[in-house]
Amino acid sequence: MSILSQRAQALQPSATMAVSARAKELKSQGVDVISFGAGEPDFDTPEHIKQAAKNALDAGETKYSLPVNGKPELREAIVEKFKRDNNLEYSPSQVCVSYGGKCCLYLAFQTIVDPGDEVIIQTPYWVSYPEQVKQAGGVPVFVETEEKNDFKLTPELLERAITDKTKVLVLNSPSNPGGFTYTFEELKGLAEVIADKDIIVFSDEMYDRLVYDGTKCTSIAATMPEMMEKTLTFNAMSKTFAMTGWRLGYVAGPENIINAMTKLQSQAASAPAGFIQTAATVGLKGDQQCVEDMRSEFQRRAKRMYERLNEIPGLSCIKPTGAFYCFPNISGWFGRELAGKKITGSLDFCATLLDEAHVAIVPGVAFGCDSNARLSFATSMENIENGLNRIEEFLKKYA
Repeated sequence: MSILSQRAQALQPSATMAVSARAKELKSQGVDVISFGAGEPDFDTPEHIKQAAKNALDAGETKYSLPVNGKPELREAIVEKFKRDNNLEYSPSQVCVSYGGKCCLYLAFQTIVDPGDEVIIQTPYWVSYPEQVKQAGGVPVFVETEEKNDFKLTPELLERAITDKTKVLVLNSPSNPGGFTYTFEELKGLAEVIADKDIIVFSDEMYDRLVYDGTKCTSIAATMPEMMEKTLTFNAMSKTFAMTGWRLGYVAGPENIINAMTKLQSQAASAPAGFIQTAATVGLKGDQQCVEDMRSEFQRRAKRMYERLNEIPGLSCIKPTGAFYCFPNISGWFGRELAGKKITGSLDFCATLLDEAHVAIVPGVAFGCDSNARLSFATSMENIENGLNRIEEFLKKYA
């Protein structure tokens, strides 16, 4: 008998973290590795946010005595953010603050999903969605999308996936790993399919401020009045404000669901640290030029990586409109040999690139799309140029 629970044994490790670990291992051996792996801004947290945390520490904000769902002033700032950026009208009582966006999603799955409930997840998907569904006893239902449609879920595909066991639809726009963004009309089409059904939408909008070339990020909750009561909207400080290590996320939605999530959090972890919440409040309410500066630089990098990837033999890539990822199709190399190794899928392709060209990218199989791989452009333009040069030079040997 295993000492580990079946739940623990069933969990799959994060492929994105596995790539980062292998790249770090090679670096520790003195190998010059260029990594396009982890999804983390290469910018530092803006100075005024860091200073707010320092001030809060000096003021003694280090105690337990905080509301489990977040400080009132932070929840008010989140309400203002949703109204300003997403055209969503929430009240502070409809907001729960937690330890990063991942924890918010975990709380939501644990609160909503019962054993046997089905959760619709489109491919490509963020790696933690199916694992969190399974931890709640739910059943992930994967809907394969088409690259020619920029990997977007359509009303027809959604309609076919719905059964009497469907409880949740997960949407992610802008997409990690796909880099695509749904339009208002596309989201409204999906909303019309589920407006009269007992289905809750989990709308993951972590990258909503990082959109490019005039793209506008829309929340599905804003497409129809009925959707406000059928949607949980997730966001975090991590991507927009380069605060990944601060672990501060938030979710808004129907008050009864938020209250239930808060109860669950009260037994699991209580509230995030007060000084971090103070810093987040300053970030949301303060000057937003720092966000625009990062967005503008990401846009420049997105354009360059997209153009270069489409010039490399055997690769093709849709244009990223949000987040900080390109998701090229690499299947042109399947069935061929690279450096004496037969390439049968994205794992082989990415492992060979890392070992031979010393470039780390994430295999698409981790996201439900084995024909693709993910490259993050949350790194310097110098790294982008040098890394893509290595990939191109390596692949050209076998073209």
